[in-house]
Amino acid sequence: MAARSAASRARLARQGLATRAPLDRVTQSMLLRQLYLALFEQRQFERAQDIAEQMLELRVLPDVCHHDLARVMASLENVEGAVGHLRLAARLAPASRRAFHLWTLGSVLYLAGQLEGAQAAFLRAIRWSTTDRPLYVGHLALVRATRNEPVDDIDEVIQQLEEAACGQGYGRFVLGLLCFHSGRRADAERYLRAFVTRTRAGRPAMAIALEAELALAEKRLAELDVN
Repeated sequence: MAARSAASRARLARQGLATRAPLDRVTQSMLLRQLYLALFEQRQFERAQDIAEQMLELRVLPDVCHHDLARVMASLENVEGAVGHLRLAARLAPASRRAFHLWTLGSVLYLAGQLEGAQAAFLRAIRWSTTDRPLYVGHLALVRATRNEPVDDIDEVIQQLEEAACGQGYGRFVLGLLCFHSGRRADAERYLRAFVTRTRAGRPAMAIALEAELALAEKRLAELDVN
């Protein structure tokens, strides 16, 4: 949709859904997803959850619908619900999307402090991974470092992620935390600031979805400033 604001996108989606012309399941699902994204961006999380549940009933890309439900449940601090939907997303997804759902599952568990579950999810994501493998390997190394387990190849893991396309964007968050744990203070600050700046300057929905990551990045930056 060409609408610039979340409110106008929501209005256009509702108009499309209210048409008297018959809508096939795919078109209806696309309109509902635009409405879901607009409501999410407006922080109307309960209403966004209702829309995501309607999307799921249409059985169009069910793994994506479960992922959308997980995202809004995470924003509602319903970690258990988010984890459940991400497990379903991974189970229902085609091979090309399974690693992404498993990685997201690991990310949610990591941020919730459920490190054992996060480690298991990242290991499964790595098994299904292709181009984003360095990111998943980096996230697994981060979990191990957080658990005070030895990560003998951490510099190699960092280098591989730095050189990969997936080292941009969210990869900056993982790189920053890996450098933080390995004592590379200047690199940690550089990567974490890049992640925070890029995320806050990007799409509002992305910044909302990554609020937990932003909070952790800013916490680590504050610790670097103090020390």
